[in-house]
Amino acid sequence: MTSIALPPLTKDLVRVLIDADTIQRRVNELAQQINKNYAGTNGTLILVGVLKGSFIFLADLCRKLDIPHVVDFISLSSYGNSNQTTGNVRMIMDTRENMEGRHVMIIEDILDSGYTLDYLCRNFLTRKVASLRTAVLLDKPERRKVDVKLDYVGFQIPDVWVVGYGLDYAEKYRTLPYIAEMVPVTV
Repeated sequence: MTSIALPPLTKDLVRVLIDADTIQRRVNELAQQINKNYAGTNGTLILVGVLKGSFIFLADLCRKLDIPHVVDFISLSSYGNSNQTTGNVRMIMDTRENMEGRHVMIIEDILDSGYTLDYLCRNFLTRKVASLRTAVLLDKPERRKVDVKLDYVGFQIPDVWVVGYGLDYAEKYRTLPYIAEMVPVTV
């Protein structure tokens, strides 16, 4: 992981944890793995992006896929108005695609406690999918409360608050091209 000086206007950011070039290289590698694993698969893969944080990762990833795929979205909340998860996952918006008998991949920005991804996996399995896999950009294993199977992982990171490349704090920093560590957030 790289530590690059940040522009002076971002004084609440500690350091760049993963630079833009490293992210793009890893997204390319993940896309190649997915292309290989789904080559010859019958049907179209449904990529389900978990809003809002996964949208940039999902956009970059799906543009690199050669296999037939469609994009759908779902929106959930387990944080409420806090920076600590409650463990109670609430669906805000469901997918539009019919999942039954289809190959589905959940695309998530970050995995920390595991509550959200566990909820989604259990929910999608009740929809009688042909297969279900997961892809997460960032994995924080130190924060795990629920064991969740990960099929594709971009990066493992330490237990720090991060923003950029889709991840935000109070809707700020989401469009940074890199992943940055933020000054610790207090409640």
